[in-house]
Amino acid sequence: MEKFILAIDQGTTSSRAILFNKRGEKVAMAQRELPLLYPHHGWVEADPTQIWITVVDVINEVMINGDVRWDNIDSIGLTNQRETTIIWDKKTGRPIYNAIVWQSRQSAEICESFANSKEFIHARTGLLINPYFSASKIRFILDNVEGAQAKAEKGELLFGTIDTWIIYKLTNGKFHLTDTTNASRTMLFNIHTLKWDKELLDLFNIPAAILPKVKSCSDDYGTAAYFGRNVHIYGVAGDQQAALFGHNCFKAGECKNTYGTGCFMLMNTGDKPVMSRNGLLTTIAFDYGGKVYYALEGSIFIGGAAIQWLRDGLKAIKAAPESDVVASQVKNSDGVYFVPAFVGLGTPYWDDEVRGAMFGITRATTKAHIVRATLEAIAYQSKDVFDVMEKESKIHIKSLQVDGGATGSDILMQFQSDILQIDIKKPVCLETTALGAAYFAGLKSGFWKDVNDVKCTHSYKASYSPKMSPKEALKKVEGWKIAVQAATAFKLKD
Repeated sequence: MEKFILAIDQGTTSSRAILFNKRGEKVAMAQRELPLLYPHHGWVEADPTQIWITVVDVINEVMINGDVRWDNIDSIGLTNQRETTIIWDKKTGRPIYNAIVWQSRQSAEICESFANSKEFIHARTGLLINPYFSASKIRFILDNVEGAQAKAEKGELLFGTIDTWIIYKLTNGKFHLTDTTNASRTMLFNIHTLKWDKELLDLFNIPAAILPKVKSCSDDYGTAAYFGRNVHIYGVAGDQQAALFGHNCFKAGECKNTYGTGCFMLMNTGDKPVMSRNGLLTTIAFDYGGKVYYALEGSIFIGGAAIQWLRDGLKAIKAAPESDVVASQVKNSDGVYFVPAFVGLGTPYWDDEVRGAMFGITRATTKAHIVRATLEAIAYQSKDVFDVMEKESKIHIKSLQVDGGATGSDILMQFQSDILQIDIKKPVCLETTALGAAYFAGLKSGFWKDVNDVKCTHSYKASYSPKMSPKEALKKVEGWKIAVQAATAFKLKD
């Protein structure tokens, strides 16, 4: 009887379930859109119950689509949008507030109040003080839900990132767990000691009783008794770390970029953390085989979301794939630069007050130029991260592995290669995030013997080499930097 790994990928705007066979091939997939809530300007939330419902739906559907029974499932791997924060009642299992999504800026004032502790926080966590991370989101919920702080101190509440919430629900509330990669994104976890940090908890006044137990990425997270037959959850990792593992970036210097709602570039730096001074994050890459690997990470808040804006906001395209069709109507952006700072700028700027701006528009500018400039903006932001990553790691990146929805754009991928002046490699399986979670689960269960066994499943379907001269690429990047400076200088105060 053929066995499969069931990978659950709970993302920002959708939940997916994918069945992988032993060759690392996608056998079946199901997906459900997840509606987001925008209660105030800059706030992004989601209904935790709706998140869970979408997970249940895609699991049931993928089993039907794949024509498999639970006897066919070897184990479950789980990956998730990171930093998104949920707090629920320990007794009832009901959330006390909406999930605060990683993109949300509603805890910005809380972060500002801890500005004097930025060096201490960075030294312990490798992170920068920013509403992006979970600690200030937890503080926001405990401050704004009546009686929440007192209940937390009594041990009556539980906190979790999305992985913890799904594990809790899959196991009927028996397990309150997370893994090291998700823990490292909370701004409460010491990446050197690999433990929740008491001094950080005291700083944010967050009771340790609400925190989940931390385990390695490839470990036993209980059985998914919710679906009848007990199948073990053997793999858990945050989405970007799972993608790094899915790309087989097992060695220091190997690097990937995920082009999703945002863009996330991670470089494996080996078994020692490299502490950034130029806006990169130092995070845990993965915890596997009794060894912890670290990574440098650059975060771009608006990647594929800029394409969604073209579709939903400007109505310039009807569907995301149409962006290439429209952009191909012109040879280049004709000097148009778009800085898509809808929610501020991430690495290396970390400026929450910048807003989107477009420069270089003339009477000759067409819709096609704007669409092309939007695709190019994603590549330029990735170039900013790439340059800092090479500088701080002192490692020359020879090629970049890519995944995510926007890699479907040949124009974007070719421009990315031109701007970076390196080869871009796109794997056969673009679901590398889910595949990474599947790898973690399968390595624990014995589905795959070791990482060499895993490597045999990895191959590429496309690659892009630079066609632009280094001089021309440099000129374009200089124009981008001027545009960012101009956008940064223009800030409207309330």
